[in-house]
Amino acid sequence: MDDLEFRRRILADPKDRSLAMCAAKNSSVTNRKLHNELQQLDSKLAAVMKVDVPEDLADRILFRQSGQGYQAEKKVRRHLAIAASVAFFGGLLLGKFIPDAIPGSSPDIGQIALTHIYNEAPFVNQIDEGVSLTQVNAKLKPFGPTLSTLPSHVYYLNHCGFNGGDALHMVLHGQHGKITVFVVPQPSKNMTSFEDNNMNGVVMPSHDASLIVVGNKGENIMPIAEKLQKAMHWQDI
Repeated sequence: MDDLEFRRRILADPKDRSLAMCAAKNSSVTNRKLHNELQQLDSKLAAVMKVDVPEDLADRILFRQSGQGYQAEKKVRRHLAIAASVAFFGGLLLGKFIPDAIPGSSPDIGQIALTHIYNEAPFVNQIDEGVSLTQVNAKLKPFGPTLSTLPSHVYYLNHCGFNGGDALHMVLHGQHGKITVFVVPQPSKNMTSFEDNNMNGVVMPSHDASLIVVGNKGENIMPIAEKLQKAMHWQDI
């Protein structure tokens, strides 16, 4: 699948999880960045559209329709159309401005990491590249740091689109499944943790970047996170 076909299909269906789409997405940083931006925009639009509906809305609409007939119905439809338009454009504005308004916000970075892992799972979970330390440092070079050692076996390594920028995506062996690591050139002030029903993670400050480590529930991710942070040496870029 060429890049043009990938863009056509991802714009038509951002949630396409077919193996062909996963392979095309991971074939270039540009494709991965487009995919992640569309996923984040979808999530923000969904959040904007979650508007609480008054319990008596249906009764109020029926009352107005029965009292004012066709004109009332037209007015209700017009108001609903305006509300939908406002919600839609609000979502677009959120997608444009929220990342810039709260740079370095660890909870947001954590949720983005979880979404990224779920989206990549159909492709990444089938891979074992047996990545070496030399390969890891080659991929890390654009971001500044190098690693003196690897804490465990590395199944997967690549650059990826993350929160509107580029990051390093690495998958390691853990005690209770695979552990995902991101190096994001976006600073965090403090160490923070995050979780959902399936995974837990930590965001750790590291020089001018954030080290994100995520594992399955029950996985003790701190030893891996601390080993990575200790082994990470920074240089000027």
